[in-house]
Amino acid sequence: MSLFREIPPTAGLPIQGKDFLSSSLGKKATDILENDFKDYLGVPFAKVTYSGTAAFYIILESLRQFSDKKTVIIPSFICPLIPLAIARAGFKVLVCDINKDNFDYDAAMLNRLCSNNPDILAILVVHLAGIPVDLEKIQQIIKEKNIFIIEDCAQALGAVCKGKKVGTLGDFAFFSLCRGKGLTIYEGGVIIAKKKEYISAIETTSKVIINTDYLSEGIKVLELLGYWVFYRPILFWFVFRLPQAFWELLGKPEKAAIEYFSIDFPLHKVSGIRKAFGHSAFKRLDKEISKQRQKIQYYIADLKGNRKINLVLESTGDYSNYPYLSIIFDNSSDRDKVINEFKNSGLGISQIYLKAITDYDYLKDILPDTDCPNARSLAKRHITLSTSLFLTDLDLAKITERMNKTLL
Repeated sequence: MSLFREIPPTAGLPIQGKDFLSSSLGKKATDILENDFKDYLGVPFAKVTYSGTAAFYIILESLRQFSDKKTVIIPSFICPLIPLAIARAGFKVLVCDINKDNFDYDAAMLNRLCSNNPDILAILVVHLAGIPVDLEKIQQIIKEKNIFIIEDCAQALGAVCKGKKVGTLGDFAFFSLCRGKGLTIYEGGVIIAKKKEYISAIETTSKVIINTDYLSEGIKVLELLGYWVFYRPILFWFVFRLPQAFWELLGKPEKAAIEYFSIDFPLHKVSGIRKAFGHSAFKRLDKEISKQRQKIQYYIADLKGNRKINLVLESTGDYSNYPYLSIIFDNSSDRDKVINEFKNSGLGISQIYLKAITDYDYLKDILPDTDCPNARSLAKRHITLSTSLFLTDLDLAKITERMNKTLL
């Protein structure tokens, strides 16, 4: 074992040597990855974008063609890039708290927000941690209110809700192809739409706002190659844990956790080269998800009897891709004990987000002052366990044994 052995905190698909031999690499593979998504999800339209954030932004801009409303509801526990995209599109953000012990919307609060505000354009439904959200409750709340549902499937490619793949349940959806998010082209996103008028709107908007930047895209190709080199336990420490430790030393936890972003995110086109890499890896997706789910079963067997924690798992009949396992502790002191126990262990123990979305200082000018006690509490009581393919049986045993011992 290397002194610097580091397991990634999420189950990203690595680039394999055979991906370089893909027959698509030498072609102008303009639609090859889009076709993979269409076939996989059974939808008529998919569009690859620079990032998941760019995909969401394009969807928002497209909605101008259907409504004059200006407010988008988001959950209180979410990536900071989401409100930045909403603000860049010129819309207002309305934050709804989540439940105490899972990532779903607080249904009562969501109902109040939708009933009391006629300006609601859309609700963002986030399948966080690959756990499918049951949209039926939300659809009942917004019934006859002309509110769009946008699915955030950034962490949920391959997840299934009540027999239907996530990304096919709302009016629009987007996926992330960022490093560490499962299928990756280092940085990328995908827009999904089903209705003809929505597809037309996305295409029209994309022609206006998506540009070509050969220099930036060339850098992304090089970064994808760097991902192939460094995304392995023996080298991952240098590109993940070392920068993290640097920002921690400077007292900048948001940068250490990669949760500090700019509103000026790129929007340029993705090259056929990167799409070809994604296409080559796509055929491994379901097999890798199956392996991730096997690791979840190991965690469940060893941890579910521990009364001090709650495992956030799929509902009966659903199917999560489990890019990691979320654990919520009864109290923050036990969570902190476990965090300290695994600090610098290299075993992939991490967190989803550091704070409730309303608690990021750099977002204060964008977000309304909203009381979100459940998200604030959950941020202090959760950790994530990796389902990376690099985890060995010995690693899994160490994680569960040390966690149970720490919580005695």
